[in-house]
Amino acid sequence: MSDSWSNISPHLAKSIGVVGTTLLVWWVIGRVGRRAAVRVDPLEPERQQRVATLWQAGLRGISILLGVIVVLMLMSIWDVPITPLLAVGSAVGLAIGFGAQDSVTDFIAGFLILAEGQYDIGDTVTVAGVSGTVTDIRLRVTVLRDLNGAVHFVPNGQISVASNLTKEFSRAVVDVGVAYDSDIPKVKALLEDEIRAIEAEFPELFAEPGEVQGVNELAGSAIVIRTILVTQADARWQVKRMALERIAERFRVENIVIPFQTVNVVKMGDSG
Repeated sequence: MSDSWSNISPHLAKSIGVVGTTLLVWWVIGRVGRRAAVRVDPLEPERQQRVATLWQAGLRGISILLGVIVVLMLMSIWDVPITPLLAVGSAVGLAIGFGAQDSVTDFIAGFLILAEGQYDIGDTVTVAGVSGTVTDIRLRVTVLRDLNGAVHFVPNGQISVASNLTKEFSRAVVDVGVAYDSDIPKVKALLEDEIRAIEAEFPELFAEPGEVQGVNELAGSAIVIRTILVTQADARWQVKRMALERIAERFRVENIVIPFQTVNVVKMGDSG
């Protein structure tokens, strides 16, 4: 009995040491990660959400890695053959890898999206041919809600190009058509005056002063003049609607003609 115990006790002590050390490492990593997450600016909820998601994914991966290391070390301590297990594990891992390669791609892409901050919750984006407001970012899918209220679940692995329409600032492109006989310098001056009035009245909606760029197109029935307004990230459409409404009213007051298409119908009489 004493001989058996003397043979077992070193293995048991080593096993306890391995498990205890692993638990200590896991506890330290968890504590450091939680402290780092708490230090995120509370005034930036999107960043908090991104850090929390990254931390959960990272902790889950670290836990799996530590678990595998502990099992292999315990098997080595107790002289359990590892080669057959590695062979079986390789075969199973290969089968799972072939079956779940799309999911793995989704998870990797989701991790990179969160790590790089390509877009955050509340941003308006176009991804994988779908446009909408981001309502949730998960490691496997990005959830969008479009203008019609439909919710789209886009696998992150299918996102090859992500167009963020509300990153840091936006631009509202306002194209206005006027008649060919209009006084173009006067029209440009009116547009300049109107956008400066809007910027002065609603400074919180703008990131920097806009610009009347001038004639952008000679269309079939109108001269198109382009104005660019630089807005805050989420004010693009609000500013554009406001600008169009005010420009239309100002042109009406100043007798600036905004042409529209007309159709002439010629009615032919009976030839017989």
